[in-house]
Amino acid sequence: MIYYLPTHEYARIEDNIAYIGISKFAAQQLGNVVYVDMPEEGDDVTAGEEFGAIESVKAASDLYSPVSGAVIEINEHLIDNPRLVNEDPEANWIIKVEMNEPADLEKLLSPEAYAELCAKEQH
Repeated sequence: MIYYLPTHEYARIEDNIAYIGISKFAAQQLGNVVYVDMPEEGDDVTAGEEFGAIESVKAASDLYSPVSGAVIEINEHLIDNPRLVNEDPEANWIIKVEMNEPADLEKLLSPEAYAELCAKEQH
């Protein structure tokens, strides 16, 4: 299942692991991504708080974590090739987090609610 923040980050949940990245909508709005600032493996992230940043030729945006937990992996492919985020944002997650608070998911948007949010932002 995929959940979203109103700030356009997603958390794809598999067991107790959250794959966190930016949505297709966010990738389209940003344009060509040139840099992704990520935390270190072992760092803790907190739901709703900043964990890094993403920069494109158009803008720079802070990245917010949908869930709380420990970073167990960063997507090292993005260091040398940040544009992978543009090619397939959901396959090219930014960080992998072992969740420590499953209730965080209750505060996130469903795919349907997120689609409604994106539709409103386009008008």
